[in-house]
Amino acid sequence: MGDSLSLLEKIDSPQDLKKIHIRDLPVLAQEMRELMLESVAETGGHLAPSLGVIELTIALHYVFDSSKDQIVWDVGHQAYGHKILTGRKERFATLRQFQGISGFPKREESMHDTFNTGHSSTSISAALGFALARDILGQSHHVAAVIGDGALTGGQAFEALNQAGHEGINMLVVLNDNEMSIAENVGAMSSYLSRLRSDPLYTRRKKDIEYLLRKLPTIGPSVIKAIERVKDSLKYLLVPGMLFEELGFTYLGPIDGHDIIELTDVLYKAKRLQGPVLLHVLTQKGKGYEPAEREPAIFHGVGPFDLKTGVVHKKAGAPTYTGVFGDTLIDLAKHDERIVAITAAMPDGTGLNNFSKIYPKRFIDVGIAEQNAVTMAAAMSLQGLRPIVAIYSTFMQRAYDQLLHDVCLQKAPIIFALDRAGLVGEDGPTHHGVFDFSYMRHIPEMALMAPKDEDEMRQMLFTALQYDGPVSIRYPRGQALGVTLNEKYIKLPWGRGEILETGNDILLIAVGTMVYPALEAAYILKEKGITSTVINARFIKPLDEELIVDEIRKHTFFVTMEENVLAGGFGSAILELLAHKGITQFKCLNIGLPDAFVAHGSTQILKEKLELTPDKISERILEHFSLGKSKRKRAIISITSRK
Repeated sequence: MGDSLSLLEKIDSPQDLKKIHIRDLPVLAQEMRELMLESVAETGGHLAPSLGVIELTIALHYVFDSSKDQIVWDVGHQAYGHKILTGRKERFATLRQFQGISGFPKREESMHDTFNTGHSSTSISAALGFALARDILGQSHHVAAVIGDGALTGGQAFEALNQAGHEGINMLVVLNDNEMSIAENVGAMSSYLSRLRSDPLYTRRKKDIEYLLRKLPTIGPSVIKAIERVKDSLKYLLVPGMLFEELGFTYLGPIDGHDIIELTDVLYKAKRLQGPVLLHVLTQKGKGYEPAEREPAIFHGVGPFDLKTGVVHKKAGAPTYTGVFGDTLIDLAKHDERIVAITAAMPDGTGLNNFSKIYPKRFIDVGIAEQNAVTMAAAMSLQGLRPIVAIYSTFMQRAYDQLLHDVCLQKAPIIFALDRAGLVGEDGPTHHGVFDFSYMRHIPEMALMAPKDEDEMRQMLFTALQYDGPVSIRYPRGQALGVTLNEKYIKLPWGRGEILETGNDILLIAVGTMVYPALEAAYILKEKGITSTVINARFIKPLDEELIVDEIRKHTFFVTMEENVLAGGFGSAILELLAHKGITQFKCLNIGLPDAFVAHGSTQILKEKLELTPDKISERILEHFSLGKSKRKRAIISITSRK
């Protein structure tokens, strides 16, 4: 290209894209891949999904006008190319970094991001809502949803498809199918059928023929019925989209999702069709980067990696909580045949991959269907099994009603292993697992535990298996603390905490990931002549009422610490306990997360800004109780996702 600008350098908005000749779009796709790879190698992110839809992204923006047309990206894993084309190219290197651009579509970030996403299977519902609003308001723009085949396993997607077909509304659903290989014979036949059925001339001729046949005396209607029966049976044989057609959609595809020319051609035709249209596009995850093509699961959500080799930069040291959980479950399953492991499309992410290989008959992946997972587990538990339902804290929110009615109302003995609890870092507000104490604690019969380290997590799993009711065990993302694992399993005393440090001045009551910061804060305070008692509560519900009340009465001040929102959380539970006991004279500080959505960034930066680190905790204690001079600038609100 010499000194001339690359195609990508000429694009600052989707309008600039339309100035490029269609034959040059494959070159642009390659330039976008290079930028994406260079950036994500440094920041980490959802690489394989976004690499797989670059051509589709270009085609959508080439055909539609996202300044007025509305494109909804399901989950948002695949929206990196969309961000590059919509004015965020220069900031793309800040992807998922503190105060940088989000890894997901975000309305506050760009007018081209029509709907905030992060959880799966919502795009068709959102697009349907946009289309209905458009028609009610008398507007005329286009609406499209892009959904992956994995997200289509979510029940909400089918609810929305059913409603959209019933409404007969003008909208496009693009099904990005990256599980099927593109076979030339199937692809060619399907492309032909797509062109034929999306051609308005074909539709008009079909109606003309039906009109003429109906004019034939006596035999006309019978001939039409016979033709319809033959046509339908042939369509069931040849057209893989009959399910969508039965739901009221015009089905187009499947077509090669990496052929920009064909994509734009079919999108233009889909744009002219009336009623709901589903375009089935076949893509390859990780397209254009061999390591991601070879290992799409690893590069689905990947940390920083070496661009030349594809080797992911791994931190040496302690194992992850997820890994310890998976190994522990395998070990426990050797001696307890009741154990069944269930996950919702995350066998790798929840550490159950090895379990699935060793105990394939005792492992179930329900797809992106958390509600189904929970109700199914309830029924299995009532038959004498002990299901371990491993789901990220943020995704368990989707099965709240099932937790309440199907599990707790029946006191079904299930263990919920809530991975990624607390602040998760770069994935931001849609993925922070900071609400589970609050949405589970108020449900009758539900027990809640949070381990201070990986060994205590093992003992909690062992203990929960012996409890006749539902139990939630929540633990954080990433590396564990590296403590020695006890070879023997110990049944923890139910509902009892433990005293880790004794002192006379302040009582620190911590749970889960905040226990070790509480100990460190106690050491900092000790250097200032202030001694602390530190309690590892272990249980959020039932609380160790005797221990907590006794220790509060012994101390002038007490502090609660949790990596959960304060509203309805662990600290709230202790204040409720004191109110119930009629204890009104106390001086307290609750430390946790604010009543705001916390933005994305590394967990270390977020904890610093939210004042959850030992030094910040000790400063807050000194200031709150006027135990020493401390001048601090509070920075909590600056890192939340408020507009």
